[in-house]
Order: sequence, then C-alpha cells, then structure tokens
Amino acid sequence: MTPEPRDVPAGTGLARAPVGDAPAAAPWPGAAAVLAKAGHENFPVALRLLPMRYRRHLTAVYAYARTVDDIGDLAPPGERAGLLDEIEADVGRLYAPAGPAWPASPAGPMLPAVAGLAGTVAECGVPRAALTDLIEANRQDQLVARYQTFDDLLGYCRLSANPVGRIVLHVFGAWTPERAVLSDRVCTGLQLAEHWQDVAEDFRAGRIYLPLDDLREYGCDEADLDREHATAELRGLLAFEVARARALIDAGAPLIGTLRGAARLAVAGYVAGGRAALAAIAAAGYDVLAGAPKPSKAATVAGLASAWARAR
Repeated sequence: MTPEPRDVPAGTGLARAPVGDAPAAAPWPGAAAVLAKAGHENFPVALRLLPMRYRRHLTAVYAYARTVDDIGDLAPPGERAGLLDEIEADVGRLYAPAGPAWPASPAGPMLPAVAGLAGTVAECGVPRAALTDLIEANRQDQLVARYQTFDDLLGYCRLSANPVGRIVLHVFGAWTPERAVLSDRVCTGLQLAEHWQDVAEDFRAGRIYLPLDDLREYGCDEADLDREHATAELRGLLAFEVARARALIDAGAPLIGTLRGAARLAVAGYVAGGRAALAAIAAAGYDVLAGAPKPSKAATVAGLASAWARAR
C-alpha cells in the first residue's frame, strides 16, 4: 500500500514524489525553499566555484541533511518520530541489493530528498551509516534538550556534524581514515560555531547546547539566556566556547593541504566559513542574544583565500 503523505511544513521538500518519478530527475517542489536556507547558514562560498558534477552531489547532500533537520525541528512534534522512521526506511531502500526499485516500488514513493541522493550513493560510495547518523542526531534532539558536559555535546556532534564531512570526502573520492579524523575536527568545530551563533534561537525552541557545567563555571544560569543582551558572565562563557570551536577547526585545517583541486577548494570553504562565523561572534562582543552574529560574504571569501594560501 502506498503511504499517504503526512501534513508537514510547506517548502521543506517532505512531500513524497509520485510513483514513477526517477530519482533526482528534476527538483522537487520544496527544493528551492530548502536550498534557499543555505544563504542564511555557513554554507561555503566555494560551492559556487566547484565543477557541476561536485555541486550536484554536494547540493543533494545538503538538501538531505536540511530536510532531516526540518523534520526534527519543524514537523508537528507528534509526527517527528514517525517521519524520521520513514526517511530512514527510504535510506535503506537506496542500499537494497536491487537498488531503490525505480520507476515503481511496492513500498510506495520515496521522499525526494532521499531519492535525490540515489546517484550520489551509487557514484561516490557514501556509507549508509553516514546518512542514518544524521537521522539519529535528530531523534536525539527529540529526547535531549540539555548537555551536562562538553564531552556530552561532542558525542552529539559525532552524529549531527561529523557524518557530513565524511560524506564530502566520499564525494571527492578522498576518504581515508586519516582524513576522516581531521574532517571530524573541522565539522565538530563548525557545528559548535552554529550552536554559539544560535544560542537565543535554540533557547526559544527549548534547547540549550551550552554545556550546563560550563554555565555554572561562569556564574550563569538558564535565565541568563532569556535576556535581550548577554551578561558579562555569559559573554565570558561564549568567548571560552568560541576559542574551543576555533581550536577544533584549526586542528582539522591541515586536511586542506592533503587535498587537491576541487576537494581542497571545498574544504577550504568550510574552514573559512567556520572561522568567519566565530570571528563574527567575537566582533559582536560575544552578545549572541541581541541577534545571531553572521559573517559577511567578503569575510568568508577572505578567509577562503587565507585557508588556501596556508595549505599551499
């Protein structure tokens, strides 16, 4: 029996494609809205400079990750677990021995964000665990709204961020165990940068990613996150957390020098985006409650040039 589409937020790309559509034959109705969000995130400027074959794969990966996040954040709370189960089942179909059974399947239509990955999975050898870890991170978001220690938060980043970097390495045919370790450091740093930018937004959504132990160490409590401006104590905490994130990105940045061509450009773009985001927080005086500090495109481009030069 073909499952009926669920009521989900418009523009998230969650509506299922009609049976018979080929994977990634054309953008799905919500694709433009999903990808438009890239302009409001630390999406690498370098993506626009890459050859089309890589842009196609990386855009599909971004759309999948964004859609999984939208399920976890925007779908009706009572439906999120079921939707995450559905998307994981669709991912499983990509790895079925006979493929995703296009043009028709007794399992019914596939979510377009998953169908769009069919070519990437087949051509780039993306491991299934990298895709399902992102789903697991969103399941965790439904259950865990606070992290006691920094190590606890790093465990979350291993699910929510690190798989993306590993997928990127597979897209460029550059995956090795050594590069994966460096990539994990960069991706964890990028995830932390996003958390520190979005402290106010996350708090309004009921989540706190600042480790509770660190809040206490700096003389802060949850009430300090519900202000128009950050207190001096909270700014001190953010300065500490920004330095942690920067150290992780810097520790992983030697990955750039191990790569060549388009792969080097893409990873340099990620590193530049993360560093620019952290610099924007510092430039705002670490007051992340007045608004999420965002870097300018010029700052990101300058960071890209610097990262590329250092790699050389």
